[in-house]
Formats: sequence, C-alpha cells, structure tokens
Amino acid sequence: MLADIFGVYGVIVLIVVLAVLFGGSAIPKLARNLGSARGEFEKGLKESRAPDMMM
Repeated sequence: MLADIFGVYGVIVLIVVLAVLFGGSAIPKLARNLGSARGEFEKGLKESRAPDMMM
C-alpha cells in the first residue's frame, strides 16, 4: 500500500528515517501499538453496527 503512494524508494527512505529517529528496538513496539489500535478501532466499528440487544 505504501509502495503505491511513495514508490519503492520512498518506502525504503521512510524506513531508514524511522530507524534513525526511533532506533531499531522502538520500531517493533510502534508497529505493535498501531496494530492493536487498528484492532480496537475495528472492534468498535463492529460493536456500533451490531443491533442493540439491551432493549
């Protein structure tokens, strides 16, 4: 997906810049947090679309 927007070289430059700014150990933590945030967002969407069973 990013390769479609920035191109292959743009993605490589982005990864290198992130590695320099955050360090190699912080990038997996950042990716894990983004993944869990996405999961919580999708869970919230699913719950909001479900009919209200309390009534």
